[in-house]
Amino acid sequence: MGYGGGIGLIVIGLILALGVNEETVGPVNVGMIGWILVLGGVVLLVLAIAQNNSKRTHTTTATTTHADGTQTTQQRSTERQDPPPAV
Repeated sequence: MGYGGGIGLIVIGLILALGVNEETVGPVNVGMIGWILVLGGVVLLVLAIAQNNSKRTHTTTATTTHADGTQTTQQRSTERQDPPPAV
C-alpha cells in the first residue's frame, strides 16, 4: 500500500473533526471519530514510509567452510538505486 490510504484517512478525519458543525449524531460523537481516523491515518502513513524505506537495502551473508574445518563469513549490503524520473 502506498501513501494514499494514510493521507485519505487524515483528510477524512480532519473534515469530520474540524468541519462538521453538529458534534453528536445520536450517541455518536463525530468529532472523536474524526480524531481517531486522523490518528489511524498517521500510523498508516508512518508504516508505509518505513516499509518503502526498508526495501532499498539488501543484505547477503555467505559462509564458506575451508578444508581445515574453519569457516569464513562475509556479509555484503547493497543499496538499490532508483532510476531518475522520466522527463
